[in-house]
Amino acid sequence: MDIRCRLLDKLAVQSGTSARGPWSKQDFIVETIEQYPRKICMNVWGQEKVNELVSFNAGEQLIVSVNIESREFNGRWYTDVRAWRIQREGTQEVPAAPQGDPFMNIVSEEDDGGDLPF
Repeated sequence: MDIRCRLLDKLAVQSGTSARGPWSKQDFIVETIEQYPRKICMNVWGQEKVNELVSFNAGEQLIVSVNIESREFNGRWYTDVRAWRIQREGTQEVPAAPQGDPFMNIVSEEDDGGDLPF
């Protein structure tokens, strides 16, 4: 899911060591760009993503790609909004289709479109 937003604040980096090794996480606050703006607390996990977040400043307009997941613990539900890509608005790049991908060329040259409305 992509969210158009404005970066409001970055919170302190949290880090520690688990059974799998060291980890780091940083929460940040954004405000959506829509008729009724909403504030959302998101996070990034891993030192690489934390380092990437450093390059963005409060007030910048961003497009943030997120995964939203909820989990239950002791009868209570907790929701995590994890950012996996952050881009400045207007810098989106459309990935090129791989060469030779059979699913990208599903319409043959002889196809006149038939009676389908699309």
